[in-house]
Amino acid sequence: MSEPNYDLHTHSTASDGTLTPTELVARAVAAGITVLALTDHDTTAGVIEATTAAQMHGITLIPGVEISVTWNSRTVHIVGLQIDINQPLLQDGLTELRTFRAWRAKEIGHRLAKHGIADAYEGAREFSNGTLIGRTHFARLLVKRGLAVDTSEVFKRFLVQGKPGHVAGQWATLQTAVEWIRAAGGQAVIAHPARYRLTRTQLFKLIGEFREHGGAGIEVVTSTHSRDDVLNFALHARTQQLLASAGSDFHGTEHAWLQLGRLPPLPNNCTPIWQTWPFADTASSSVAPERLNTKS
Repeated sequence: MSEPNYDLHTHSTASDGTLTPTELVARAVAAGITVLALTDHDTTAGVIEATTAAQMHGITLIPGVEISVTWNSRTVHIVGLQIDINQPLLQDGLTELRTFRAWRAKEIGHRLAKHGIADAYEGAREFSNGTLIGRTHFARLLVKRGLAVDTSEVFKRFLVQGKPGHVAGQWATLQTAVEWIRAAGGQAVIAHPARYRLTRTQLFKLIGEFREHGGAGIEVVTSTHSRDDVLNFALHARTQQLLASAGSDFHGTEHAWLQLGRLPPLPNNCTPIWQTWPFADTASSSVAPERLNTKS
């Protein structure tokens, strides 16, 4: 049997991805992935569909979520893996975050309108599933309208702090996010840590508080990490006693440079988070039925 191939950070149309959960699983299978986590932003709405597709294809689907967190006046993301999506505390918390997201989307539209960009909210909504509208949907709209060459430029010109469409996040606290994940029987992981551009002191503070609250792991390998980042965070994982995770943060096919199944392996000097899972030595497994329901 070949070694399992893990991707533990992906998105679907349940949040701001461009592939449905079923399409995402099919693409993952084609890319040789055998263990896939669906970790949509502040929702588990795609997990049921993804699980059904994974079972049809004979791969493992890890129920997950990516929770938006406000920490030290900045936004960081915490991935929850192996969660029970039936857990009320988690679902109530995610509902609160989505309520804020709905308000924020309308406010972004309002602010862009004041900047001369009309009907941005309505346009962004058309790029979304109609219920969860994120900044990425606005970015795709503005690219379509020719106001930027790509979504990265949109963020830089319109959606980050100091720009016309910026609305500050009011997310969960770090402690709360970890508590939700742990209450759901899952493991909390710091997502793409290099992206936050923290100083060494800030990073140690984040990791220290995260571990204090019961956090389990850190993404060592992800699409935005350079080779030096990978080695650096592998060292942090080992010295700070955190498990190492690997995930592409795949959102869709519009990023030609980011494709499923192309992550480098984890360095040998860290412990993969999946080694703590009961099916660590197998390439396929079923998700326990009690971890699944139709809640979002």
